Amino acid sequence: MAKAPIDMFQLSCIQIAIALLLFNQVKSTTETFSLHPSGSCVTSERSALLTFRAGLSDPANLLSSWKGDNCCRWKGVYCSKRTGHVIRLDLAGPYCEIGYWGMEVVLDDWGTHALAGNISSSLLGLQHLWYLDLSCNGFDKIQIPEFLGSLHKLRYLDLSMSFIGKIPPQLGNLSNLRYLSLHSSLYYSSLAYHGTTYSTDITWLSRLTSLVHLDMTNVNLSTIVQWLPVVNMLQTLKVLHLHFCQLRSSPDSMQLSNLTSLETLYLGGNKFHKPIRPNWFWDLTSLKYFDISGNGFHGPFPDEIGNMTSIVELYLYDNDLVGMIPSNMKNLCTLEIFDSSNNNIDGTTTEIFHRLPSCSWNKLQDLFLGESNLTGSLPTTLIETLSNLTWLDLAGNRLTGHVPVWLGELTKLRMLNLCYNNLDGVIHEGHLSGLHMLEGLRLSDNSIAITVSPTWVPPFSLAMIHLRSCQLGPKFPTWLRWQTQVVSLDVSNTSINDMLPNWFWIAASSVEYLNIGNNQITGVLPSRMEFMKAKVMDFSLNQLGGPIPKFSVNLLMLDLSQNNFIGPLPLDFGAPGLIALLLYNNMISGSIPSSLCMLQSLQMLDLSRNNLNGSITDCLVNNSSTNMSGLSILNLSLRNNNLSGEFPAILQKCPQLTFLDLRDNQFSGILPAWIGEKLLSLSFLRLRSNMFHGHIPVELMKLPNLQYLDLAYNNISGSIPLSIVNCTGMAQARDESSGLEYAFTFGAMYDENELVDYTENFMVLTKGQERLYTEEIIYMVNLDLSSNSLTGGIPEEISTLLELKSLNLSWNNFNRKIPDNIGRLMQVESLDLSHNELSGEIPSSLSALTSLSRLNLSYNNLSGKIPTGDQLQTLEDPTSIYIGNPGLCGSPLSRKCSSQPDPIPGENHGDASSDAVSFLLGTSYGYVVGLWLVFCTFLFKRKWRASWYSLYDRAYLQVAVYLRFPER
Repeated sequence: MAKAPIDMFQLSCIQIAIALLLFNQVKSTTETFSLHPSGSCVTSERSALLTFRAGLSDPANLLSSWKGDNCCRWKGVYCSKRTGHVIRLDLAGPYCEIGYWGMEVVLDDWGTHALAGNISSSLLGLQHLWYLDLSCNGFDKIQIPEFLGSLHKLRYLDLSMSFIGKIPPQLGNLSNLRYLSLHSSLYYSSLAYHGTTYSTDITWLSRLTSLVHLDMTNVNLSTIVQWLPVVNMLQTLKVLHLHFCQLRSSPDSMQLSNLTSLETLYLGGNKFHKPIRPNWFWDLTSLKYFDISGNGFHGPFPDEIGNMTSIVELYLYDNDLVGMIPSNMKNLCTLEIFDSSNNNIDGTTTEIFHRLPSCSWNKLQDLFLGESNLTGSLPTTLIETLSNLTWLDLAGNRLTGHVPVWLGELTKLRMLNLCYNNLDGVIHEGHLSGLHMLEGLRLSDNSIAITVSPTWVPPFSLAMIHLRSCQLGPKFPTWLRWQTQVVSLDVSNTSINDMLPNWFWIAASSVEYLNIGNNQITGVLPSRMEFMKAKVMDFSLNQLGGPIPKFSVNLLMLDLSQNNFIGPLPLDFGAPGLIALLLYNNMISGSIPSSLCMLQSLQMLDLSRNNLNGSITDCLVNNSSTNMSGLSILNLSLRNNNLSGEFPAILQKCPQLTFLDLRDNQFSGILPAWIGEKLLSLSFLRLRSNMFHGHIPVELMKLPNLQYLDLAYNNISGSIPLSIVNCTGMAQARDESSGLEYAFTFGAMYDENELVDYTENFMVLTKGQERLYTEEIIYMVNLDLSSNSLTGGIPEEISTLLELKSLNLSWNNFNRKIPDNIGRLMQVESLDLSHNELSGEIPSSLSALTSLSRLNLSYNNLSGKIPTGDQLQTLEDPTSIYIGNPGLCGSPLSRKCSSQPDPIPGENHGDASSDAVSFLLGTSYGYVVGLWLVFCTFLFKRKWRASWYSLYDRAYLQVAVYLRFPER
C-alpha cells in the first residue's frame, strides 16, 4: 500500500533534525569552519581537490566554481577557520531525497544533473576531513572506494544512492564515525526491486563504536544470519535503518541488549515470516519511531505494544496480524502516527476508535487503517480531541452507511481517503466547507453522490481528487473549475453526460495524472494538449471525436480507446517518451505514420478496430539517423483493420515483443523464419484471418515462451513440424516470475490509485465460440491451426504440449489416425479435430481427459466403437460430436456395434464351422481358377474353341438322350 507524501515529509524532517543534532555534536570540537575564510586553503589540499575533480563527469557544471587559489570558496568545500584545512566536503547530488519505504525520489533528468565518473584517491590528501557527502550522484558504475576507510577523522559519511557492488569492510576503520548512510539505490529485476549494493559480512560494523546513526536501507544482506549480535555492539546507536535488506532472521530475544539508546528502528520490508511475538525488539521500550511493516509477521496484535510508552510513530502495516488492537494501547500517550493498514483487524470502526489511546487523541495526526477488514458504519459523532487529525485513511474496508458530517469539522485534515468501501448517501457542502487545509479527497469506488451548488466555490485547493464511480453527473461538476493545483484527477465512471467545458482544459493544465474515462463526455481534444503537463491521460469509453492532436512532451501513457476519433494519426506525436498508446475501437483512417517507429520507449501499442490501411512502413530498416539496436515494444495489436503487405519486417527490431496480434487484416506472403530467431520473447502470436501461405516455419517452434499460436483462416499448407515438441511454453507450466503480466497490464501508480489499467480485451475462439478474456489471458495456452490446407498426420509430438487448454485443427486435410497418446493432454478443455480425413478408431485415451468440456470429431473417416468414460458422457449435444463418421458405432449414436467380432483370417478358432468355411473358400478358389483357364483357352486358340464346342455338343446330346430314355 503506497504511503502518503506527508510521511515522506515527516521522515525527511526527522532525518534533518538528526543530522543537525550530529552536526552540532561534531561542531563542538576544537576546530570550527567558515564558508568564506579570509585566507586561502592549503595548497596540497587544493591540488588534491583538483585531481579529484579531474576524474569526475560534471554535465551540469556543478563544480564550475572550482577555480582560483582559494578552494575554501569553492561550492561544497568548507574549511577550518583556524587552520585553513578542508574539513567538510558536501557534494550531494541535486533533486534527490530519500522518501518513505526507502524509495528514492529523483527528477526525470536526474542523470544530467549529477556527478559521475571515478573517485580519485587524491581525497586522501584531505586528512583533516570529518564530513563527506557524495550521496545521490551517478557513481553507479563503480563500487565504494576502499581507500575511504583511511580518512580516519571522518565523523559523517553519506554515500547513499550513488554506488554499486560490495561494500568494502575497510569502512570499519573509521572508528570516529557518528553518522553513516549506505542507503542503496534500487533496480528492477524479475518482478522485484533489489538494492545495487550488498554485503556478505558486516562484522566490520562492530568497530564503529561511536556510531549514532546507521542507514543501510536497500542494502542486500540476505546471506547474513547473525546480524543482530553485530548491531548489538553499537552501544551509542540511536537511529537504525534496515529497510528492505532481505534479512531472514529475527531472534526471539537477546541475553544482554546494548541498544538502550536506540530511538529509531526501521526494519520494514524484510522476510522474517514468523510470529509477531516473541521478538527481540519488544524489549526496546525507549523507541520513539518503530517500523516493522511488510515482514510477514503473523498472529494476534501483541500486548507488548502497550509497553512502548515513548512511541511517537508506530508502523505495523502489511503483515498478517489478526484481531482487535490491544486495549493497553491506552498507555501510548505520545502517539502521533499509527499505521496498521493491510492487516486483519476484523472489527468495527467504533470499537477501534475507542481502543486508540485517549491520552494521545489531541496528539494523533495520522491514522492509517486501510484494508483492515473493518466493518460497520463510521461513528455518527466526532471524538472532539481527534480534531488534530491531518490524515485519515480507512480505504479498502467494508464500511457501510453515510459519510458523517463531522468529517467536515476536522479543520486540520489534509488527506481523506475512504476509497474502496460500500459507503453511500450524499456528500454536500456541509461535509466540505470546513476543510480549508484539505489537499487530497479520495472517495473512489463507493456509491456516494456529491451534490453541491453549481456556484459553490470550495475553500480548499486540492492536489489529489479521486472520485471514480461516485455520482457526479449528469453535468460536468463546475466546482472543479477552481481546483487549479491538481496533480492527480480521477472522475472516471461518474455518470457525466455532458460536453467538456473550455475551462476544463485550463484547470487541468497542471494535472499529471488525468482520468475522465467511462462516461458519456462529448467534445474534441484541443490543440493546447501539446502544452499540458500530463504524464498519464485516460479518456477511454466516451463520445469524444474529431482528429487526434499533437501530444504533450511529458506524456507517458495515453488511452483514447472506444471513442469516435476520426482522421489520420498525427505525423508528429510530440511525446518522445510515450510508453503506452491505446487508440483501439475508433474510426482512425489512413496509414501508420513512420513517426510511431521513432518512439523508442513505446512498450504497448493498440490500434485495433480502426480503419487503417496500407502496409506498415519499415521506417528503421534504412534509417541512418538512429543507432537504435531495437524497439522496446512488448505488446502490439493491429487487429481488425485493412492493413496489407507482408509480415512486417520492422518487427525484427523488437526483441522484447511478447504479444503480437495481426488478426483480421489482409497481410499476405509467407511467414518468415526470422520470427523464431529474432522474437525470442514472443508468447502470444495471432495471425488469424489473413492471407498468409506456405509452410509453418520450423524456426517458429524455437520460441521457448510461445504459449498461444493462432494461424487459423489462412492458406497455410504442408504439415505440422515435428519440432513443435520444442514449444516449452505449451509444455510446461508458466513461471510465476516470468513477468508476462507486464505485457498485458499497464498501470500508472499514484498513491495506490491505478489510473491507467490496460488489460487486453482478448477474444479467444474456444469451445466453439469467441469468449472474452482479460486478466486471465496470461494463463491461456492455445494452438489453433484451423481452416488452412495442412496435410499429413497429426504428429504424436503434439501430446507433449501438456499445458494446452484449447487445440483446434479443424477444417484441414489431416489424414491417418488420431494419435493414441492424445489422452496425455490433461489440461485440454476444448478439442476440435472436425472436418478432416482422419481414419481409424478413436483412441480410448480420450476418456482420460477430465478437463474436457467440448469435443468435436465430426466429418472424418473414423470407425469402430466410440470409447466411453465419465467425462465423455457429460459433454453437451453428444451426437453432433461424431456426426459425419459412418463407420462409428456405439453410444451415443443409434448404430449398435456387432456383439460378435468378425473372425480374423488365418486364425484357428477350433470348431466345425471354421473348417466348413475353409472348405468353401478352397472350392471357390479352384472353381474360379479352372474357369479362368477355360476362358483363356477360348480366347487365344481358335481350333481349341472349335474342338471344345464339338465336345460340348456330343456330351450335351448324350446327356439329353439319357435323360429322355433312361432305360436304354
